[in-house]
Amino acid sequence: MNAIEVSRVYKSYGAVQALKGVDLAIEEGEFFGLLGPNGAGKTTLISILAGLARAQSGYARILGRDVINNFRAARHALGVVPQELVFDPFFTVRETLRIQSGYFGLRRNDDWIDEIMFHLDLSEKADTNMRALSGGMKRRVLVAQAIVHRPPVIVLDEPTAGVDVGLRQALWKFILRLNREGHTIVLTTHYLEEAQSLCGRIAMLKQGEVVALDSTHRLLASVTGLQLVLRFQMNMMPVGLQAPWLPDSQRDEQWTWQLSDYEKIEAILNACRLAGGVLDHMEIQKADLEDVFLQTMLDVPVCA
Repeated sequence: MNAIEVSRVYKSYGAVQALKGVDLAIEEGEFFGLLGPNGAGKTTLISILAGLARAQSGYARILGRDVINNFRAARHALGVVPQELVFDPFFTVRETLRIQSGYFGLRRNDDWIDEIMFHLDLSEKADTNMRALSGGMKRRVLVAQAIVHRPPVIVLDEPTAGVDVGLRQALWKFILRLNREGHTIVLTTHYLEEAQSLCGRIAMLKQGEVVALDSTHRLLASVTGLQLVLRFQMNMMPVGLQAPWLPDSQRDEQWTWQLSDYEKIEAILNACRLAGGVLDHMEIQKADLEDVFLQTMLDVPVCA
């Protein structure tokens, strides 16, 4: 059974078509990335899964439960960390999590609440009113609310936006533990290095359509671009270097060549030596998820 199944989902807001027949299947236990530029339809898709918006056609299911026809079971199986900071200003952190537990019929949930607060570094703020928390602390509470009923499927919509490095590390350590225990994790983020290191598979949305869907490894392998970055002693580029060995760009006293494979590296280095260049620094950069994203979304070529 798939953790999430979306089939031919369309959604419009007036003249704006937010989703154009999206098909997506996410297996149980996956750590899945849902990426795309602003306005691509990611939050609309999450809203449909969470029951906050209704698709005009198609269907969405959480662990086989239709989000419309079996909405109670579907919502019980799902925890969502929203992008916006939404909170009730009249309760403390602990009261907020107890109330959230009550929504799902959970009594005597304090042991799990204490564990969540410990892992998200909220223990010292347990009796603090939500109004008094910083933005980063409020976001931690949103994460805690999403998982307080132990949902098998967890959707994180920009969970680390505007938070410090310490929280990111603590959050991902805890979320990875939940994933190892069998929870399905769906992540949307603009921090592509997070998606590259965490997600086993990635889907990319563009203007309401899935334009790429594959394992992270295969997506990275699809971009063959390399960058050779050189810096010369005394910051002096060898004046005798001739085409076709001239660099493609120069920035911060470093010269960069865009390459399609490793074979051209030795030829460039040899040409630099023959021209009298003495290297001070050399770096070979492989394509990363940002390169895949740019190539897929913006049609920006990675290599010349």
